[in-house]
Amino acid sequence: MRRRNGVGCGALLARALLLIASGGCDGLNAQAQPAEASERPMTPRVPHLQKSKTDQRAKAERKSEADRLDQDMRAGCPREMARVADFCVDRWEAHTVLAKTPDVVRSPFEPLRDGEAVIARSAAGVSPQGYISRIEAAAACGLAGKRLCRAKEWYRACAGEGRRRMPYGKDEVRGKCNTGKGHVLTQVFGKRVFLTKDSHYNNPKVNQEPGFLALTGAHDACKSPEGAFDLVGNLHEWVADDVSSALPKEIPLEYGEHRLGPRGSGVFMGGYYSSKREHGRGCAYTTATHAPDYHDYSTGFRCCRDVARGK
Repeated sequence: MRRRNGVGCGALLARALLLIASGGCDGLNAQAQPAEASERPMTPRVPHLQKSKTDQRAKAERKSEADRLDQDMRAGCPREMARVADFCVDRWEAHTVLAKTPDVVRSPFEPLRDGEAVIARSAAGVSPQGYISRIEAAAACGLAGKRLCRAKEWYRACAGEGRRRMPYGKDEVRGKCNTGKGHVLTQVFGKRVFLTKDSHYNNPKVNQEPGFLALTGAHDACKSPEGAFDLVGNLHEWVADDVSSALPKEIPLEYGEHRLGPRGSGVFMGGYYSSKREHGRGCAYTTATHAPDYHDYSTGFRCCRDVARGK
């Protein structure tokens, strides 16, 4: 069988009927020859251009966040705090430093020792302080020139004026906040262990188990419009209120007042990394059954303060 430019008629038989009028095998090869041109791949996307666009978006986001920080400073809040209505709230869950040596970050993975004084700090990309009681959290905020958030302030920072379900919007989107994980104590100690407060609930290994506690701000979509991160999930957050007849007037109790502990019990909000809907949903998640001196691996906090005068 005759070949032209190395292309055989047999290999092109399927196309012959369509190209007979073009002159047999010569016509077929005439159609086949321009492979170098007609079948030349389209110009690929240039990777460095894509990277450049990604870099530009990241730069724009950083500038937007920097502008927000500057705006909050002008509005009477320090850079690590966001302004919400007439108060400031920490952007990130608190970690702590030693009061005697403030440049030394204290381990966030163990309870405070009796009489140990620590100062609250708020920053992105660190492990937040768990294992802390309300009494200790309030003292740490005080040494930082701040105070523990009131329940209605915390809820306002999370839910906004319109009482949205989540910090980021009205509907819960799985994975945006650090919630819904498995039971970490079972993961660390196994299923057939009698759990105790000191040996298990306050064991330093718990919050160091991979895949549970996240660094502050790591879930960047779990953010309020004002720029406060992790208000839902990661760690429970103590607020300043006691259980009292006034509490239902301050925050919504989604599952009713009968779920409250005795008068004088402490309150923490927002749930933690293993929370689902045991005590409410999203910003309305409220645990109010433990004494103010209670602490375990799941209890954390953030601070609030009044807006600077004249702002």
